[in-house]
Amino acid sequence: MNHERPERLDQLMQAARARLREACIDTPDLDARLLVEWATGATRLDLISTPEMTFDVTQVAQLDAALQRRIGGEPVHRIIGIREFHGLPFRLSPETLEPRPDTEALVELVMPHIEPLIERHGYADMLDMGTGTGAIAIALLHRFEKLHGVGLDISEGALAMARINAIANGVSERFAALKSDWFTNVSGKFHLIVSNPPYIPHEEIAELAREVREHDPLAALDGGIDGLDFYRALAQGATPYLYKHGMIAVEIGAGQFDDVHALFESGGFSFVDAASDLGGHRRAMIFTLAAGR
Repeated sequence: MNHERPERLDQLMQAARARLREACIDTPDLDARLLVEWATGATRLDLISTPEMTFDVTQVAQLDAALQRRIGGEPVHRIIGIREFHGLPFRLSPETLEPRPDTEALVELVMPHIEPLIERHGYADMLDMGTGTGAIAIALLHRFEKLHGVGLDISEGALAMARINAIANGVSERFAALKSDWFTNVSGKFHLIVSNPPYIPHEEIAELAREVREHDPLAALDGGIDGLDFYRALAQGATPYLYKHGMIAVEIGAGQFDDVHALFESGGFSFVDAASDLGGHRRAMIFTLAAGR
């Protein structure tokens, strides 16, 4: 790119696409558009209606730096610093997992079960285990005004970002961030526990795409030798923190349905329902405390 003079929007877009295609980036056109819009402040409409608009050296240099980072393997949403989830914007930090569309399956699975809880009790309390950006809890709090949530994480940086996202999305009065190593600092009971726990088997971490392997926090990915460590901890440890007929919903990895089903059944839970992601893989499961628990 020529940094000696302002450049037209259409030229910037064309050059950005070409650079990302040449670097064999998976989605070069989409990534180019997102980075151009972020660096310049232009919109999709601007590209159609005023492609001749120009930008100064600073904006062009910012775009150039962003493209270099993307070519170096950094995910586009980490460069931008924000990713949309369930229609809401979430700021990211190095300590947080990047919220992904697959996780929306968990939110959609849980939603029909929250309304009856609120009707029965007048409100509902939720615990989000490993909250990260707060995406799951905040998306649900945004949808249900009588839902209250605690987002738990072991990372101070993640909790700070979850608080910021709760404020940005207007639910901070009903969201509390708690530092805890699993249930260590948890007290009280909840109607619902949700979690997108680490579920990648340890030996498979090295095989992940570099965008994930090098930029998502390892603690949010590594599920132990078989990827099931955190499901065991939930199935065995959650009961004291749930009200009678309380529910627990989790995201799962590909091929983990049967194992997770068995772990929760042995922990005194009854399977209720599952949901698939956009690729058709069973991605989320919801259980209820078995009768008499």
